[in-house]
Parts: sequence; C-alpha cells; structure tokens
Amino acid sequence: MNIDDFIHVTEVDQGPPFAEPLFQRNYKTSAPDFPHHVVAFWKREDGSFVPASYVHFTDCGDIFLAGGAATDGDLLRTMSQEQRAVLAGYGGLMLATLRYGFERWAPRCDAIFTCCGDARALQTTPKLGFAETGIEYLLVHWTREISARRQRELVAKARSFMPF
Repeated sequence: MNIDDFIHVTEVDQGPPFAEPLFQRNYKTSAPDFPHHVVAFWKREDGSFVPASYVHFTDCGDIFLAGGAATDGDLLRTMSQEQRAVLAGYGGLMLATLRYGFERWAPRCDAIFTCCGDARALQTTPKLGFAETGIEYLLVHWTREISARRQRELVAKARSFMPF
C-alpha cells in the first residue's frame, strides 16, 4: 500500500466548506476565503472522500505564503493501522499538502515562506527545504538562486504579512 491508494491531494476552489472545521479547531478563526486551498482527502472504505488535511497558499507575486496548515487528528485515528503506518513512513499529511503546493506554484515565484512555531510542523519543514530567515517563526524555501540583496527584500516582504 502507498499513500496514493487512500489519500488524494488537490486544490479546491472553495476552501472554507472543506477547511472550516479544521481551521476553527486549530486557529479559532475562519478559513481564508481567497485562493489557493490545498486539501488532502482520505478515501474511506465506502469510497467517499473526507477532508483530512489543509494548507493555504497565498500568491504575492514573486513569493507565495504557505499557512494555515491543519490536520484532523481524530480522523487519522479512524484510519486503519496500515494506513497510519504508510502516512508515518511518508512523513504525514502536512508534507503531502505542502509538496502539492510546491509542485504547483514554486516555478512561478522566487520563494515560498511559512510561519511556523509548532514543534511537529518543524519536523516537516526541513523535508521541503525550508530554512530559517533570522526572523522568529518565518521560514523560507528559495525556489531559485537569487542575490543576497534580493533575498533580504523578499524576507522583508514576507515579514510584512506576518502572521499568515
């Protein structure tokens, strides 16, 4: 068994109908109502799909912001032991949603930024090449080689959106 047998990751046009319960539980606020919403759906035994994880990507032109990552831990516990083992071996659903966003939007920007202070999430971010910026909680993944001056400009731009 592999992750593709029971998890489908995709962008959805309307994020709040899929992400609102996860967002409310994790952030005590409403899910963003603007693009881009990435959802990992779990395919249950009956063939139905249930939102299991979510992350939001914000297009800021030369950078993207990845934020609002949330996974339904209660739902994960209802998966089979084999499915949970496959997810653990893969690196988790947050990794799956972030990878989807990277594949989709990294070619269009100079960097992807995220705000991260959660210990579990900090175990995932290095797997995607996120690095510290020198600003607390702000991490970056450079999608191409750019000058140090341009990097400083983009870090300042991302910082102006914090928290996201």
